[in-house]
Amino acid sequence: MEYIQPEGEPAKNKILCCECGIAVEPNPANMCVACLRSHVDITEGIPKQATLHFCRGCERYFHPPAEWVQCALESRELLSLCLKKLKGLNRVKLVDASFVWTEPHSKRIKVKLTVHGEVMGGTVLQQVFIVEYTVAHQMCDECHRSEAKDYWRASVQVRQKAENKKTFYYLEQLILKHKAHENTLGIKPVHGGLDFFYTTEGHARKMVDFLGAVLPCKSQHSKKLISHDIHSNTYNYKFTYSIEIVPVSKDSVVCLPKKLTQHLGGISQICVVYRVTNSIHLIDPSTAQIAEINSTTYWRYPFGSICNPKQFVEYIVMDIEPIMDKERKFFPGQGAISNRHVLADVWIVKASELGTHLGHVLRPGDSALGYNVEDSNINDVHFEKLDKTKVSDVILVKKHYGDRAFRKRQRVWKLKRLAEGDTAFDPDANDFHEFLNDLEEDPSLRQNVNIFKDSSKQMPVDSNDKYDETVPHITLEEMLDDLVINDVEMTEEQE
Repeated sequence: MEYIQPEGEPAKNKILCCECGIAVEPNPANMCVACLRSHVDITEGIPKQATLHFCRGCERYFHPPAEWVQCALESRELLSLCLKKLKGLNRVKLVDASFVWTEPHSKRIKVKLTVHGEVMGGTVLQQVFIVEYTVAHQMCDECHRSEAKDYWRASVQVRQKAENKKTFYYLEQLILKHKAHENTLGIKPVHGGLDFFYTTEGHARKMVDFLGAVLPCKSQHSKKLISHDIHSNTYNYKFTYSIEIVPVSKDSVVCLPKKLTQHLGGISQICVVYRVTNSIHLIDPSTAQIAEINSTTYWRYPFGSICNPKQFVEYIVMDIEPIMDKERKFFPGQGAISNRHVLADVWIVKASELGTHLGHVLRPGDSALGYNVEDSNINDVHFEKLDKTKVSDVILVKKHYGDRAFRKRQRVWKLKRLAEGDTAFDPDANDFHEFLNDLEEDPSLRQNVNIFKDSSKQMPVDSNDKYDETVPHITLEEMLDDLVINDVEMTEEQE
């Protein structure tokens, strides 16, 4: 076929396309661009179908060779993972990539790719194609070990040998506030305590360090050989950390060893525990002297509770008379005296005269909770050595603000739990309600606790619905809004 030069066009050396006969510039393929595109596929070697492995247990995608990553649908992370699954994509230049919407339940993910490729003669072609990914379910190693009931490699066992469990409730809120349980595989209530399970020993050690920083406790460590490979000389162990929290709680009465009182500035052996943080905070009800005992000191001079909140007795205050400083006894080397408490003599309905540190909150006619030490059967080595004539018959501990049912009705806040429905202790137990009362009465205690609004209870709006001002309560400013996510699928009309 002869090529005829059109009139007015400058003479050029052109040839005819071997396929369609159109005049084109000479090229090694002797084809026009349209015919070249129809005969040459620059995406050859790039698979149009692939498989993504997804774990339904933890909702992560498998990233070869051995990593599982969290990716949301149509996210940049998922798009990057899809592109890395395509072999041969490095032979062309990727210009654009985007998701094509598919039904989420179809287990299909479609990605539209736009690529540039250079063919013979230096011609650059652009091509658009779609890759379809099939989502296949595959259980990751962690979920597989979890299903096999042999998944944990380290555990932390937290115990407290005490009748009152308010310290455990406080520890639970500290763990939730600081998110110390993020790496746990499971939390199991066992023998009045909690067991935390981990995949690695490092996560367990981190939990042990956290417990030692927030509460006075001691730890022990042990390991058990599971398997041993004699060829590679590798060992497989299970590690166990045993944590024992001091067996005292807030509002307990303790009897200190004689040697310990000498180290604490001559404080009385009979003291009240008014707070437990990373130290035990004590106050002498007869002198208002205070002291702090850290974990090291406690385990060097251990002591227990001689009275706990389960033995509370209610008393009616008939009269109260503060004790002036000039009437108090001071001695050289005495420890610190509390400025937040007032020492006073109190007359109660049993006509027993006693000293108390609650002169700043008690008034005639008030109710107070205390311990009847005189009629209690106390089995303690240190208490038996005391001169009983110097021990008060009654020790008042706290002011009493009405019955528990009334305080529960006006409580419009709530706490979160580590495991709803499977907690270590009954949420309706007396210990738990005592802990809630302590949060209302002690502002310094609730600084370390996240308190949420209870949406199931109505906030007081009328003057008749206001809180009883005589009863401590938590203000609205101290409460957090509970995050509620309603997982509702959108319809096509809503979109």
